Amino acid sequence: MPRPILATIHLAALQHNLERSRLAAPEAKVWAVVKANAYGHGIERVYEGLRSADGFALLDLDEAQRIRALGWRGPVLLLEGVFEARDLELCSRLDLWHTVHCEEQIDMLAACKTHVGHRVFLKMNSGMNRLGFTPERYRSAWARLNALPQVDEISHITHFSDADGGLGIAAQLACFTEVTRDLPGECSVCNSAATLRHADAVAVSDWIRPGISLYGSAPDHPERTAASWDLQPTMTLSSKIIATQVISTGATVGYGSKFSAEAPMHIGVVACGYADGYPRVCPSGTPVLVNGVRTRLVGRVSMDMLTVDLTPVPQAQIGSEVTLWGHSSQGSVLGIDEVAQAAGTLGYELMCALAQRVPVQVTD
Repeated sequence: MPRPILATIHLAALQHNLERSRLAAPEAKVWAVVKANAYGHGIERVYEGLRSADGFALLDLDEAQRIRALGWRGPVLLLEGVFEARDLELCSRLDLWHTVHCEEQIDMLAACKTHVGHRVFLKMNSGMNRLGFTPERYRSAWARLNALPQVDEISHITHFSDADGGLGIAAQLACFTEVTRDLPGECSVCNSAATLRHADAVAVSDWIRPGISLYGSAPDHPERTAASWDLQPTMTLSSKIIATQVISTGATVGYGSKFSAEAPMHIGVVACGYADGYPRVCPSGTPVLVNGVRTRLVGRVSMDMLTVDLTPVPQAQIGSEVTLWGHSSQGSVLGIDEVAQAAGTLGYELMCALAQRVPVQVTD
């Protein structure tokens, strides 16, 4: 039989989370962000769950071609725009909208020969200081684009650095609103955190761009949980116990002997390790579900195995279900954000790190 590890993608949860974004911004259109291969879920796997979105936003031309190959005929936005001039021909052929964030991209458009005008999203650097035109240069960039016959329509876009935290969005939103005042075109400012937390940003958004919230992770964890935002896990990583050990007081578990038993313990060995995408840095105490019962990781995560405390689950044995994150078959849920927090990272990274060797199934 194959090694007993499995990732499950839940289409109903994707649909639910998409509708949760619509509820937060009922007047806006929704970009379903599927960059990074749909946050590790697989573009082809999530498509049916997200096809009620108004458009798909992603990063590269390969992802755009995959969306078109699935039959999507609606808007597709390249969030980082084109990387070289010849990309514009494919944008025309695939009818892709694309972000413009630097003068070089405007130069590419100016030199492009096309019979079909391009729909572009002009990006403002309102304070994130990654991509985009500074507020002082934004209107001149808009004027350059507006003068080009190659450009059909210009929309406005920015990205908040602190929508999920205490600093908030007030300064960036005020900057964006002032600079774009009286310029025609639709606006897109809201990522997941801004969509859920900031109604003032939603109010100026013709398009919202939820990413992590679509996949059931809270954009502001640990301040808020996914459940408190009414978000459902879209990925389950599950395995089984493949061996058990009974260890005595003082015995250690795993490489480096980082865990010592304070009393006699029943230990379960699980077919999952860092080569499957489970974080090696997860410490003892990281939550795990065994037969739906909450317990903990003990010892260091190995390449192909990890070990769990079976004390709370005395009936567990070889073949018992282990849920590393997501839904257990018994109905309990372990949020991916909890595991990520234990590893000192975010749910984003765990989703994107799912290894190719892990088989994946899609379910409603």
